[in-house]
Amino acid sequence: MLTITRGSATEEELAALIAVISEAYASEAADAVADEPTVSAWTRTQRPLRRPLRRDIPWGRFSG
Repeated sequence: MLTITRGSATEEELAALIAVISEAYASEAADAVADEPTVSAWTRTQRPLRRPLRRDIPWGRFSG
Protein backbone atom coordinates (compact mmCIF):
# COMPACT_ATOMS: atom_id res chain seq x y z
CA MET A 1 0.00 0.00 0.00
CA LEU A 2 1.35 3.39 -0.94
CA THR A 3 0.19 6.58 0.74
CA ILE A 4 1.16 10.09 -0.38
CA THR A 5 1.51 12.26 2.73
CA ARG A 6 2.71 15.53 1.15
CA GLY A 7 2.13 17.21 -2.17
CA SER A 8 0.44 15.65 -5.12
CA ALA A 9 2.05 13.10 -7.40
CA THR A 10 1.06 12.57 -11.00
CA GLU A 11 0.17 9.16 -12.33
CA GLU A 12 3.48 8.98 -14.20
CA GLU A 13 5.45 9.72 -11.02
CA LEU A 14 3.54 7.07 -9.09
CA ALA A 15 4.10 4.54 -11.87
CA ALA A 16 7.83 5.31 -11.88
CA LEU A 17 8.00 4.99 -8.09
CA ILE A 18 6.19 1.66 -8.11
CA ALA A 19 8.48 0.36 -10.88
CA VAL A 20 11.63 1.34 -8.97
CA ILE A 21 10.41 -0.14 -5.69
CA SER A 22 9.28 -3.35 -7.41
CA GLU A 23 12.66 -3.78 -9.11
CA ALA A 24 14.54 -3.13 -5.86
CA TYR A 25 12.36 -5.66 -4.03
CA ALA A 26 12.81 -8.30 -6.76
CA SER A 27 16.61 -7.92 -6.80
CA GLU A 28 16.80 -8.03 -3.00
CA ALA A 29 14.61 -11.15 -2.88
CA ALA A 30 16.79 -12.85 -5.51
CA ASP A 31 19.98 -12.10 -3.54
CA ALA A 32 18.53 -13.27 -0.23
CA VAL A 33 18.99 -17.00 -0.85
CA ALA A 34 20.23 -18.94 2.16
CA ASP A 35 23.10 -21.37 1.69
CA GLU A 36 22.31 -25.03 2.17
CA PRO A 37 24.01 -26.46 5.25
CA THR A 38 26.74 -28.90 4.36
CA VAL A 39 27.06 -32.18 6.21
CA SER A 40 30.58 -33.45 6.68
CA ALA A 41 31.57 -37.09 6.34
CA TRP A 42 32.38 -37.12 10.05
CA THR A 43 28.83 -36.08 10.94
CA ARG A 44 27.31 -38.65 8.60
CA THR A 45 29.27 -41.57 10.06
CA GLN A 46 28.77 -40.75 13.73
CA ARG A 47 26.33 -42.88 15.66
CA PRO A 48 23.44 -40.92 17.08
CA LEU A 49 23.33 -40.50 20.82
CA ARG A 50 21.14 -43.00 22.57
CA ARG A 51 18.01 -41.93 24.31
CA PRO A 52 18.20 -41.66 28.11
CA LEU A 53 17.07 -44.65 30.11
CA ARG A 54 13.51 -44.58 31.29
CA ARG A 55 13.58 -45.10 35.02
CA ASP A 56 9.79 -45.39 35.28
CA ILE A 57 9.70 -48.77 33.46
CA PRO A 58 10.80 -51.70 35.68
CA TRP A 59 12.67 -54.55 34.06
CA GLY A 60 13.83 -58.03 35.00
CA ARG A 61 12.75 -60.07 37.99
CA PHE A 62 13.54 -57.28 40.42
CA SER A 63 10.54 -55.22 39.37
CA GLY A 64 8.75 -55.90 42.62
